[in-house]
Amino acid sequence: MEKIQHKTVPVNGLQMHVAEVGEGPVVLFVHGFPELWYSWRHQMLYMAARGYRAVAPDMRGYGDTSGAPLDDPSKFTIFHLVGDLILLLDALAPNEDKVFVVGHDWGAYAAWNLCLYRPDRVKALVNMSVVFTPRNPQKTPVESCKIHYGDDHYIVRFQEPGEIEAEFSQIGFREVLKNVFAYRTPAPMYFPKGKGFAFSAERPSWLTEEDLDYYVKKFEQSGLTGGVNYYRALNLNWELTAAWNGAQVKVPTKFIVGEFDLMYHIPGTKDYVHRGGFHKFVPLLKELVVVEGAAHFVNQERPDEISEHIYAFLQQF
Repeated sequence: MEKIQHKTVPVNGLQMHVAEVGEGPVVLFVHGFPELWYSWRHQMLYMAARGYRAVAPDMRGYGDTSGAPLDDPSKFTIFHLVGDLILLLDALAPNEDKVFVVGHDWGAYAAWNLCLYRPDRVKALVNMSVVFTPRNPQKTPVESCKIHYGDDHYIVRFQEPGEIEAEFSQIGFREVLKNVFAYRTPAPMYFPKGKGFAFSAERPSWLTEEDLDYYVKKFEQSGLTGGVNYYRALNLNWELTAAWNGAQVKVPTKFIVGEFDLMYHIPGTKDYVHRGGFHKFVPLLKELVVVEGAAHFVNQERPDEISEHIYAFLQQF
């Protein structure tokens, strides 16, 4: 099997680290929090072996991608993220008008918006974990989290610059990452101030010690501020995206979510997904898959199954 290659590409003021393997139509893989290009290692090799060119960047603020001003969360808006991806495609695949896109978690959020703003650049989309939801014109995302979950909810706790980073530093990156990856509770995640995690999980079986070592090494180098800044830009995103209020994503789409994914268990989400709301805003939603027994990090927990789902869908185009 081909070996994954690494390069650094100047993109949108960044030096973006990109992993890629294979030749053929481009499949752009977009990771979430707290992850890296590495989260797609299984899918990249699978798709490359079947005639695709798999491309996965470390997103703005993550891993070996440098140049983002970590002290300025306003440089982590959805427009920065989508802009990074468009310019990366321009640099890596200038002759491909459209590519395939696969996203998970924050990567899914970025991919939804990539398709919303630039549907002309996407052949088809496979997204995981995070559904496309219409903008609430009445309340900011952070305000909604406070109302529904209180001040200890992770999104609320992530808002104050430096605060959660200090707590995580005390706990240690290995413990933080292990606990987040192992989270299987279909309920919100809380970080009570000064108390850190209320549990210490075993490393999940799908994550080898070598895998965890890789994540720990990279986050010890880069820190978590870049990833947390995405949450700090949520309210700014809300302000800036008013023009897309009520807009639809009009790209052929497959959506995959784990049965125990905390995002799938946000109140109202299941009804939205299964009773027509999701399809209203993503009218070209072709397939919807709930992976039994899987949790949030479904692409790593069930790598072969997810790879097969991706390949089966993209083959149609």
